[in-house]
Amino acid sequence: MRVLLVDDDPEILLVATTVLVRSGEFQVSQAGSAEEALASARLNPPEVVITDYLLPDMDGARLLERLRAEKVLALIPVIFLTGKAEPADVERLQRLGARGVIGKPFDPFELVDRIKQILAD
Repeated sequence: MRVLLVDDDPEILLVATTVLVRSGEFQVSQAGSAEEALASARLNPPEVVITDYLLPDMDGARLLERLRAEKVLALIPVIFLTGKAEPADVERLQRLGARGVIGKPFDPFELVDRIKQILAD
């Protein structure tokens, strides 16, 4: 499965990419900002976007809105990997169209299973 992982923290990108690739189930592209993510998704649409909420150029809600506005990208599931994972935050993101939310800090050993669970629901 092709994943676009979006986060401005290089450590999060490294850990999450390593875990996903080692599982043998994911091919990972990375972006450090929302604009970079949009450009990458337009060139090579992923099967899922996993993004932080707090990005340097726009928040995750705006990124989700921009993805939904483009015909080719509109149906791609978006999962938030974020520190904004309080119940009210999760509910708001899901109302906006997020497929799921994984809180930071996350357990690298559970990341693959959490992603697969969210996508299966």
